[in-house]
Amino acid sequence: MMKLSVVIPAHNEEGCIESTVTSLVAALKDEKIEHEVIVVNDNSSDSTGKILSDLGKKVDTLRSVVNVPPHGFGFAVRKGLGHVTGDAVAIYMADASDRPVDLIHYVRTMEEHNCDCVFGSRFLPASRVMDYPWLKLIINRMANLFIQIVFGLKFNDITNAFKLYRTEVIRGLAPLLSHHFNLTVELPLKSIVRGYSYRVIPIHWTNRKTGESKLKIKEMGSRYLFIVLYCLLEKWLSRGDYRKAA
Repeated sequence: MMKLSVVIPAHNEEGCIESTVTSLVAALKDEKIEHEVIVVNDNSSDSTGKILSDLGKKVDTLRSVVNVPPHGFGFAVRKGLGHVTGDAVAIYMADASDRPVDLIHYVRTMEEHNCDCVFGSRFLPASRVMDYPWLKLIINRMANLFIQIVFGLKFNDITNAFKLYRTEVIRGLAPLLSHHFNLTVELPLKSIVRGYSYRVIPIHWTNRKTGESKLKIKEMGSRYLFIVLYCLLEKWLSRGDYRKAA
């Protein structure tokens, strides 16, 4: 039985972080999945830090970590990854857009198929997406189609952060370069390019009900492209130097 680590980056998530953590922990305990939940407080100016401090006194599997500068989604996730003690680690969003039942499905899939990674897709026949802003949805589909074409992939949701990796995979992807949301692309693309095995399953996604999205499309375009091209160059030119050992 493997131990699961869940990394949740949180910046000004006072409206949802408690319910996200408690519902996740309850579901994992119901399934008797050994786990730890690591919430990374990334420079929050609201009451997120106090909520986490109070919650930590009631939830024995919760650890709160403060991300010191520099700040940003990528830095926060990388901070959390540095604290995991489990055999596998999932990136999980603080805004309740991800479902605990899907994370449980990730874990069971990894156990059943003995794969290195489990990637969810929000765009399979059995998936469901609720309240996705139409402009972001169009940009998402175009970006993922571009990645599929240049890498020759069937997987159609690279950009979603919510994925599960064996901890040894995360170590095998070092060094991580992304400072921001482009980390959501760097992790799976490097995993694929470096020869780690993965399974794809359908998942549901719901747009946040509280707070504001931290993803700013205008700021991220060139950063996403940089990481995509970086991984593509590794695929074409590295001659397998960074691939998983046989």
